[in-house]
Parts: sequence; structure tokens; C-alpha cells
Amino acid sequence: MKKELRIDATLIEGGGGIFDIYADDDPVYLKSETGEFPDDQDVVRMLKERK
Repeated sequence: MKKELRIDATLIEGGGGIFDIYADDDPVYLKSETGEFPDDQDVVRMLKERK
């Protein structure tokens, strides 16, 4: 993400298998809804689409 989007990501550790991605407090990807982990390219694509 840093290389392609020039952003710094912050990991907020939690528990229970939660893996949700937010940008500016807006949900970008919610594993809690899909039940699956996104691959790296999907995350980059989703972040690019929200611009």
C-alpha cells in the first residue's frame, strides 16, 4: 500500500478473527461481512476506487 498508494497503514490489533479495513473512518472491506480475507491487490484496488 505504501508503494502503490503512498499511504501509511496502521494495524490495530484485535481478536476474534476480525479483519476490517477502514480509510478515514469509512469501511473499505469488512471480513466480518464476507467471511474471507482479501488479497493484497484487492485491498489496493478498493482503496484506489474510493478516491
